[in-house]
Amino acid sequence: MTASTRWLDGEVALITGGGSGLGLALVERFLDEGASVCVLERSADKVAALRERFGARVAAVQGDVTSYADNERAVATAVDTFGKLDTFIGNAAIWDHGSSLVDLSPEQLDNGFGELFSINVKGYLLGAKAASRALIASEGGMIFTLSNSAFYPGGGGPLYTASKHAAVGIIRQLAYELAPKVRVNGVGPCGMASDLRGPASLGQQDLRIMDSRTPEAIAGILPLQFFPSPADFTGPFVLLASRANNRTLSGVMINADAGLGIRGIRHAAGGLHL
Repeated sequence: MTASTRWLDGEVALITGGGSGLGLALVERFLDEGASVCVLERSADKVAALRERFGARVAAVQGDVTSYADNERAVATAVDTFGKLDTFIGNAAIWDHGSSLVDLSPEQLDNGFGELFSINVKGYLLGAKAASRALIASEGGMIFTLSNSAFYPGGGGPLYTASKHAAVGIIRQLAYELAPKVRVNGVGPCGMASDLRGPASLGQQDLRIMDSRTPEAIAGILPLQFFPSPADFTGPFVLLASRANNRTLSGVMINADAGLGIRGIRHAAGGLHL
């Protein structure tokens, strides 16, 4: 292989939440790797921006991941526009900004659970259901965006952490059910600058992740001691989507967390104090 090899030449990917943050970085990277891309995005403004920036290279669909009809419409758009679907990336999600069990009222806990799980868990299942037949036909793959909160505590409150643990179960079960035709995997990034917001039921719909965290705070808890950009996490997705590089991985979660897995989240990096 040469340095100019594009690992996804001729492939077609559908990415949910592809209008900003990690989703947009994935759109850019998959295009660079030779793929055609369809995006399901809730924000009309972000859909318009995708169409203006990428033109016919990206088929942008406005819709909500909590609607099966919208997921089905996005899959149909990908297949009708590009002829097939090779990879489904379930990426759209919201965060709870670390809202703790003690601080949430019973009503907030109830309503927050309904809203957050509807997007972070049901949205993944509905997208997988809508994409499943096309992926069986292409013998393609599903990739779900996880989080360091899928593996250990401290990256969010109980609602978000539980939703990402639930996504691990989705990956394992679907990898079992859809074998041997479809590979199902996940990537768990750590904190980054994105447009990730919170539930409206907690009054967090306009609160972005960087409104409650700083680059210095995120870098400070990471063993590798840097503040990642969304583009830094796209490589594992390319690996998992690439037919040349992934014949054997299914039911695998890549913990792309800048080293957090070696000791979990702490407020200070212990190595700096030795």
